[in-house]
Amino acid sequence: MAAEAMGINEAGLGDSQFATYRLFQLISPSLPIGGFTYSQGLEWAVEAGWVKDRATMVLWLENQLRCSVATLELPLIDRFYQAIEAKDLQGIAALSNLLCSSRETKELRAEEVQRGKALNVLLKQLEVPVDEYLGSNDDPNQLLGLCVAGYLWGISPDAMKQGYLWSWAENLVMAGVKLVPLGQTDGQRALIELTRLFPEMISISGQIDEVMIGSFTPIVSLASSLHETQYTRLFRS
Repeated sequence: MAAEAMGINEAGLGDSQFATYRLFQLISPSLPIGGFTYSQGLEWAVEAGWVKDRATMVLWLENQLRCSVATLELPLIDRFYQAIEAKDLQGIAALSNLLCSSRETKELRAEEVQRGKALNVLLKQLEVPVDEYLGSNDDPNQLLGLCVAGYLWGISPDAMKQGYLWSWAENLVMAGVKLVPLGQTDGQRALIELTRLFPEMISISGQIDEVMIGSFTPIVSLASSLHETQYTRLFRS
């Protein structure tokens, strides 16, 4: 569906293969949107001693999965896909505003916007017509860009959810490996522990009514706020 529109030669690839490889591309750490430069409060949690080993890091990230990713980002993926398919610019703007308003600190909002802008620049260079779906949204977000690319590249919403979960977990686990610090093997063990939760998170996301979409992670918001003024930092604020 998208190969001809983008002017990219995908000869020899079936539709499902094309979609799978493009999903791999979108969730790759090599995607130049700066995902590896943020810790979402984890850096302060390590500084404060809240996260000090693999077990406490996995617990920290599981809290985010259950109380934010499964109830905010994953349900929004379904809604963004629906609005993109209908070219409902008002609906897209409303969903974008909901996502931005759910980022409770300046740091978290800046991350969403900065990564969104970087992704949109990249998608335009790859000839993905992302502007058609932005409308008057001056502060694009990463999730919308992923969903536009996913829709045009034939990636299903469920596959996008799985990819988003993996990318989110990989970025933050690798941040934890640097910060705690942990050994590389502990990082891989943490990823195995977190991925065991993914099917449940996807199931939860499918049961969230639109009025209940949101995030409730006060400890993450507190850590993010304190990280904004943390004296020594490896990760962006």
